Amino acid sequence: MEAILEKLANPGFDLDQVRSDFAYLELPGPIIYLDNAATTQRPNQVIERMDHFYRFENGNPLRGTHRLGTTATEAMLESRKKVARFIGSKSEKEIIFTRNASESLNLIAYAWGLNNLQAGDQILITRMEHHSNFVNWQFVAQKTGAKLAFIELTDDYQLDMQDYRDKISERTKIVAFSAASNVLGTIPDAAAIICIAKEYNALTVVDAAQLVPHTKVNVRELDCDFLVFSGHKMLGPLGIGVLYGKAEILLEMTPFLYGGEMIEYVEDYESTFAQLPYKFEAGTQDVGGMVGLAAAIEYLEAIGLDKIAAYETALTDYCVAKLEELPYIEIYHPQQGAKGPAIAFNVKNAHPHDVATILDYHGVAIRAGHHCTQPLHRYLGQNSTNRASFAFYNTKEEIDLFIEALEDVKKIMQIDI
Repeated sequence: MEAILEKLANPGFDLDQVRSDFAYLELPGPIIYLDNAATTQRPNQVIERMDHFYRFENGNPLRGTHRLGTTATEAMLESRKKVARFIGSKSEKEIIFTRNASESLNLIAYAWGLNNLQAGDQILITRMEHHSNFVNWQFVAQKTGAKLAFIELTDDYQLDMQDYRDKISERTKIVAFSAASNVLGTIPDAAAIICIAKEYNALTVVDAAQLVPHTKVNVRELDCDFLVFSGHKMLGPLGIGVLYGKAEILLEMTPFLYGGEMIEYVEDYESTFAQLPYKFEAGTQDVGGMVGLAAAIEYLEAIGLDKIAAYETALTDYCVAKLEELPYIEIYHPQQGAKGPAIAFNVKNAHPHDVATILDYHGVAIRAGHHCTQPLHRYLGQNSTNRASFAFYNTKEEIDLFIEALEDVKKIMQIDI
């Protein structure tokens, strides 16, 4: 605990300055925002960059030859380059902008899965997947006759790598997995998962929505085939997401959506399509969202993702330690291995929504529900859970107030444990 407290006291960046960048903290009353896995808050720098775009750079990108059209196009191009550099892509042509990680995963399922899978093939996913990386593969399996299989978890909520080795085979064509659980906080060994998949020539799809905001990710080092994430979970705006795909795979895929600027030439009865990345970006794109995402990346990089990861790990470990002191709390979070800043828990004999409501009276914002992971919750034997999730602008003092509020939950719900 001493090392944890030391890191919380000395995070390696100016925490007071960081917190001054987030306007939500100026709202009246205590606001202890511990729902960062759902969406993060946005720093002023992101909001101001988007405001500047809409005031002074607003035009329809890739279309207008006039000044503002050109300015909007340049903003789009620079944002794409920044995203490519951020995740280590070899080319901005491998970066497809979408609305969110869910759309990115659907694009892969529709544009690759429906066209490449057939009866007898296997789709391998994990028990802890978000519905966005679960239901899409159910649909593909139903349409193609491919079989859906699941990698289970250990008693410590880790991905069972032996179960993975037992289930993968020459029939496995795609392995889709979360790089960090949005419920448990589990961070599996992505490099090992990908390495094993390559032994069987299976493509890999990495849902990095809960990882990219918290630690450095390099797609070339991972050697994954696809990787997706959302802007709003990493300080960026709502409605902008990213799909990374290896160029040689994207080139062979058919478009997911059809419309303006994703075509090369339209004849009466057939069309040819634009080069990467534009053949996957139909219609006018959200350049305001792109520049907001680029500004969020700049903000994260200015602090340093290594410092962010270390501080958030300390926050999470501290919170787990404090929760473990409360006998009426059940925790669903790994004890060993790499862990992200998300903790699922329940108050014994209390419904999660009652818990969240009482905490809200204390100004503490958490999540209650199944968190878009019903198969995982069946595994846990729970219909729903509470979840606290952290970002680098949270503090030890906020966690202490959260724990105090849980004591009030115990009192109000008359829990005698």
